[in-house]
Amino acid sequence: MPPKGKKAQGSEKSKAQDDERDEPLQAVILADPFETRFSPFTLEHPRCLLPLANTPLIEYTFEFLANAGVEDVYVYCGAHRDQVEEYINESKWMSQVASPFSKLELIQSTSHSIGDAMRDLDTRGLLVGDFLLVYGDVVSNLPLESALAQHRARRAKDKNAIMTMVLREAGTRHRTKAQGTSPIFVIDPSKDRCLHFEQMPNKEQSHFLSIDPLTLSDHQEIEIRQDLIDCGIDICTPDVLALWSDNFDFQAPRKGFLHQVLKDWELNGKTIHTHIVTDHYAARVRNLHAYDAVSKDIVSRWAYPLCPDSNLVRGQTYRLQKGNIYKEDGVILARDCVINPKTVIGRSTSVGDGSIISNSIIGRHCQIGRGVKIDGAYIWDHVNIGDGSIVNKSIIASEASLGKRCIIEAGALISHGVSIGERKTILGTQRITRSKRKRDNSDEVVRGEPDTAIVGAGGSGFEFRDSEEEDEDEPVDELVARGGLYNLASLSFSAESISTLNSESEEDFQISHQRSEAGSFVSVGSVDSATSHHAHNFDHDAAASIYDSLVEGHESANIQLELTSLRMSTNASEHQVRRAVVVAFVKRITQLIKAGTSVRDAVAQVFGQHQDLLTRTMFDKNASNKTDQVDFLVLLQGDLVNKDGGDSILLSAATKLVEMDVIEDDAMVQWWEGPKSSEDEGMRKVREKTQQLIDFLNQSSEEEDSEEDEEDEEDDDSE
Repeated sequence: MPPKGKKAQGSEKSKAQDDERDEPLQAVILADPFETRFSPFTLEHPRCLLPLANTPLIEYTFEFLANAGVEDVYVYCGAHRDQVEEYINESKWMSQVASPFSKLELIQSTSHSIGDAMRDLDTRGLLVGDFLLVYGDVVSNLPLESALAQHRARRAKDKNAIMTMVLREAGTRHRTKAQGTSPIFVIDPSKDRCLHFEQMPNKEQSHFLSIDPLTLSDHQEIEIRQDLIDCGIDICTPDVLALWSDNFDFQAPRKGFLHQVLKDWELNGKTIHTHIVTDHYAARVRNLHAYDAVSKDIVSRWAYPLCPDSNLVRGQTYRLQKGNIYKEDGVILARDCVINPKTVIGRSTSVGDGSIISNSIIGRHCQIGRGVKIDGAYIWDHVNIGDGSIVNKSIIASEASLGKRCIIEAGALISHGVSIGERKTILGTQRITRSKRKRDNSDEVVRGEPDTAIVGAGGSGFEFRDSEEEDEDEPVDELVARGGLYNLASLSFSAESISTLNSESEEDFQISHQRSEAGSFVSVGSVDSATSHHAHNFDHDAAASIYDSLVEGHESANIQLELTSLRMSTNASEHQVRRAVVVAFVKRITQLIKAGTSVRDAVAQVFGQHQDLLTRTMFDKNASNKTDQVDFLVLLQGDLVNKDGGDSILLSAATKLVEMDVIEDDAMVQWWEGPKSSEDEGMRKVREKTQQLIDFLNQSSEEEDSEEDEEDEEDDDSE
């Protein structure tokens, strides 16, 4: 019989574990991040209800929390609380039958910053255990089980481990990252502990990182990471709220709270950790630049199943068509209008004769006149566009209208209800609104007087200017940037999706690349090169097209035809074609494996049916130097480095390619012996299992040589 003291201690420990298991997983959604990045749209409507691919932003956040197993959700509202409340009350999330949440509660306060909101939450005492802190603009299909398990395991060992940040590995110039600023995370990889955080440029407008010498001496290994996307997903304990309450100077979550808590670690003893993901999709629609990037990713299905045809909102009826075109029921298209790929059109929208819509998202009940050209634009609900107008890479909000033959230049923003007269041009630098804040009360919005010089006779609206943007936590990224960082017309940022893992540098074009330990992402180096722009788009478009064809079971000939057409139109290289094929094939294989198919069967199903397509990507069968085949194998190897079971997939794929005679024995050996296949630890590790195939090929080659020697000797004897 154990001593009474030990029995009591064990009983208390067991009770604590049972209590932890019984605690529901809670989440707080910051529906209002207290920023003006989406002005003037947010003057009249809440940011979390703005449409992203024709679905309100907050719907993506709710979907993420539901998939994470959250039971209690608290929505922290700021501006336009009545609109948020009305929307949520009518949504499926409030339904007793359909909602996965046990509790969904809206919180209203007079807070004017995230810091105030966090301190207010602490005083309310609603959060009793671990909780998720997310923004109302999070778009993610990331499963959180492993992040939660690691957080809880750390917490069980050390009660001072108060927070885990979910970060996405994505390269230094990924298109969803903020432009002009760069978050730097200093991490102890042995403990996944964040030791220092700084945003560049820092408060002194310097790009120099200052790290405490003790940080360097106290840790055997540190990583300085500039290649991480802050997903806006934190796993917290109530101690986090207590720290906010103890420090009234904290306002911003990262530049304020995180930076200072890490800096004062010796005083508070609290540690903050990281969970870095290398696959799945996770991003914040934190500004207009991210709005454009994430919209493109959703339409291109990188965030699957968060895509239009999943119909996340009640009453949506989107259907996917070839070329990533999505249309709802009731769309009326004139016979000779043209709807190009990557376009979304909402219910009851009509498009007139001769109009061309490309790479754009059109809302519901819109009237598009005759001869209209829309490219790369976002048109929200109930918008009228007059005959002959041109809309290029801009946003036109709900209930706005354009007269005939208007020109909306790239980067322009036209807010709710604005009316533009005929033959007017709106410059890319202009933001047009019909509302403004009262001077004596910044929270109240009133209708302003029309500026006919801008909106024309009979128009409604004026140019918006807001001094509050000068106080933002970081520079405001516009839809089209000014000053050479990037421009949507020339795409000087990475066109790789956040869900793509590995890319090799392209030698045939002027492409610069930034490498991290886990891989590299490419970005177009010449902002003036139309050729580079088109070739760069090819990587994304071709991979998505091939993958869709594989899922739908199209024949190799049809895939090859579409691939050839896309390559010719973008002037892409043979290397890019091989890269697109590899990315699409690997994605399809991993999808089949996750669905329960064995590795060997998944490889056979995907590769086995497309021998002709694979063969047509390589042109060195009669050459002694197998450059194309080696390139294909290096791309395949690189794409599998960060995949679960990548080493097994590589062995099965290499074996199948040799069996199909797509890859020759000599090419396999040249790949193995080449420097690229063993250039880093990841590449070496993923190919370890393929050693047995190489040994088999070398042995077969030696036996063939031996047989040839014996035949030569017999011929000599006969002579």
